[in-house]
Amino acid sequence: MGMHSLESLLCDVRACRLCEEHLADGVRPVLQAHSKARILIAGQAPGRRVHESGVPFDDPSGDRLRAWMGVSKDTFYDATQIAILPMGFCYPGTGKSGDLPPRPECADAWREALLQRLSAVKLTLVVGQYAIRWHLEQPEKSLTHTVLAWKDYRPAYIPLPHPSPRNNIWLKKNPWFEVDVLPYLRRRVQKLLA
Repeated sequence: MGMHSLESLLCDVRACRLCEEHLADGVRPVLQAHSKARILIAGQAPGRRVHESGVPFDDPSGDRLRAWMGVSKDTFYDATQIAILPMGFCYPGTGKSGDLPPRPECADAWREALLQRLSAVKLTLVVGQYAIRWHLEQPEKSLTHTVLAWKDYRPAYIPLPHPSPRNNIWLKKNPWFEVDVLPYLRRRVQKLLA
């Protein structure tokens, strides 16, 4: 499973139309991967702005995530260093209280094959409840409890809340996250990128 097979798989993913009938805004898979990437960001699904630009985390959530990680945009968008695979590759649309959940077809069809080809990954940032449920064998009863138990998942994983501005209340209620988790996250990221 060399680079060629990953490139071929990425072409197939970007041409995917599995859930087209469910996407009011159309199909536009957004992801980033390279066989040399040492860090994987396992996110939720692109938002409207990312759907329009085609660039992962090209929004305020991405600004916050880069700050959490302590990396520049250049580093963040260097696929040889950081892979970005949301649970759903296309924007799922808007519901009553924000974006809809990621479509399940993406993970079912593509996730295992993509992860197999990312053998250099040493750290997976598991962002949000959908990614946590898929990636962590025994997540805690809630996102907050899982993030609180972050030490149990290291060194391979760090569970994170979604960096969306919608989570400002969560961040205010959980000041330990910035005090305890983020310094470790930044050190681990810098070590892997050195």
